[in-house]
Amino acid sequence: MAKTIIAEGRTTTEAIEKGLNELGVSKDRVEIKILENDEKRSFFSILAPRIVKVEMTLKDESNHVKDNKLAEEHKKYQKKEKVHLKPEELEVATKNLTSFLDEFVSKVKNISYNITSDEEYIYVEINGENAGTFIGYRGDTLNAMQSILTTIANKNLKTKAHIILNIENYREKRKKSLEGLANKLSKTVIKTGKNVTLEPMSAYERKIIHNYLQKNNLVTTYSVGEEPYRKVVISKKNI
Repeated sequence: MAKTIIAEGRTTTEAIEKGLNELGVSKDRVEIKILENDEKRSFFSILAPRIVKVEMTLKDESNHVKDNKLAEEHKKYQKKEKVHLKPEELEVATKNLTSFLDEFVSKVKNISYNITSDEEYIYVEINGENAGTFIGYRGDTLNAMQSILTTIANKNLKTKAHIILNIENYREKRKKSLEGLANKLSKTVIKTGKNVTLEPMSAYERKIIHNYLQKNNLVTTYSVGEEPYRKVVISKKNI
């Protein structure tokens, strides 16, 4: 028999999120029914906080497993069929970036850049005394700049170039910090048995958390919410 729970919250969204955390699954794994309360509120009860209740039932697990297998096969196919830049396209992308970055560093004192590449990515490193200004709060400015550089690099290209921007080794430092956080919170989840929901993160940072905890046999991770407020949930595995 499918597992069913009742979750409560001040809003429907909050109630659903609490239910997902309790079940330790993503939204696509459950059927949701909003329970209506027909009880009339008195004059005095109006001052009491409103409670929304939702009924959440786990979907057939066999279908979920089947869907997961199909998704994995699709990922393998996509990875196999990924198209890389041709040498001449890489040259065009590099020239586009160089032209922009030469002008950029000429207007900002005490910074320099370096461009390297492999089969999948073009890497842009920016360093210098004033480079940290372009990182922003938790890399917000850096990520915005990366999007701009990606647009510039892809001018006159048929195959999409993928750019990774790093400033003053921020990516490495942030990765180490997130892995430390994941390690600490996973221990809390194992000890208490309760799910932990992290603050909203970019897809890049969520992937760091997911990848790091893949090797942990006692917990599992999944994402909830909509961009740009999507969050990672760490849940204890039922062993």
